[in-house]
Amino acid sequence: MPQTVKPPLTEPSTAPQPPRIDRPTFRAIGLVPIALWLIATACKPDDAPLKAENEALRKQLARQESVLNSLQDGTKVMQQQIDLLNQELRDAKKETQRAHDETERVRAEAKEATLKFEAQVAQTKKLSAEVQRTAAAQAAFTVRAEEKGAQVEDLPRPFALVARAAEEALARNGYAIRVSVKTDQKAVYVTERKVSPPTSLEASGFRNQFLIALQIPSASVTRLSVKAEFEKLAQGGRILTAGPDETAEIERRLIAEISKAVAAKDKL
Repeated sequence: MPQTVKPPLTEPSTAPQPPRIDRPTFRAIGLVPIALWLIATACKPDDAPLKAENEALRKQLARQESVLNSLQDGTKVMQQQIDLLNQELRDAKKETQRAHDETERVRAEAKEATLKFEAQVAQTKKLSAEVQRTAAAQAAFTVRAEEKGAQVEDLPRPFALVARAAEEALARNGYAIRVSVKTDQKAVYVTERKVSPPTSLEASGFRNQFLIALQIPSASVTRLSVKAEFEKLAQGGRILTAGPDETAEIERRLIAEISKAVAAKDKL
């Protein structure tokens, strides 16, 4: 049999030995970090509500800044509109002032023109009165001169009635009035020269012009004077002298026409 060799016995060492940790103690030491972590986790504050509140405040601030910017932009636009309206108001005031000045200028010119017109009217009236006086004097002179060779008849009718009848008689017989001078008591008419060419060798034509004068010799009486410049026209344009009797007959015919016109007016 093999012989069992026993190890030699050694004496116990006298050197210091490290303390021995039993298993339960080791387990307790291993749990310390976990406990510390749990304690740290349990003591850490929950800042989620603060973050939410901060975010809400940030958004509210952003909205307020946006509203403020919008208000500032609106204020700028309103200020621009106010400036524009003020400028338009200043322009309107200037335009109103210019219009007022122009109106005053036109009024002054109109007043000056009115004064000039009134002065001209007064001058015209004065000249017209002088012309009428001169015309009346000339008419009186002409009547006196022409009555020497004229046919004269006194009509017991008003002056104005006889004057209208004379004008109508001349127009009805184709005599246009070339010159007329009338006052309240005298009137002179000179007709255009009327020409009637000859119709044959036997029937001569004529060329005639009348001067008619009216005046008032007494109350309710109108003196009618008619003088004719009567000439005969033969073929070829030859002028034949008319005798005084023929001329007087032409003058009496016109007086008869005027008398008929006066009688017709009396019947109206």
